[in-house]
Amino acid sequence: MATLTEPQIQLLTAPNYGNVATVRSDGSPHVTPVWVDWDGEFVIFNTAVGRAKEKHLRRDPRVAVEVFAQENPYSYVSIDGTAALSEEGADAHIDKLAKKYLGVDEYPSREPGERRIIVRIRPERVHGG
Repeated sequence: MATLTEPQIQLLTAPNYGNVATVRSDGSPHVTPVWVDWDGEFVIFNTAVGRAKEKHLRRDPRVAVEVFAQENPYSYVSIDGTAALSEEGADAHIDKLAKKYLGVDEYPSREPGERRIIVRIRPERVHGG
């Protein structure tokens, strides 16, 4: 497991946006914007069952995420790793991210019946910062 520096961790804990790259079944990359979190060991983002990211990661857990500072996109951290998916605690986690990014207590875009997924990335390669 790679170690992150304090400036890299600060990029993850501030309300900075990230881009996540997953691998489609044909081998091509799929990149989407995400809200990110850090728990001291894993880089975390949240998605929903049935979305492309979730499908790709169940088939191939290789993932990359890049997070950049809002005020300076050249200040960034890029992390490659392996994803683990879990529904446990995912609803509370998306609310935590909504507070971080939107300043609201509950995620406002939740769909009826939606099942949320926490994606935890174990950093294997880290650069930038």
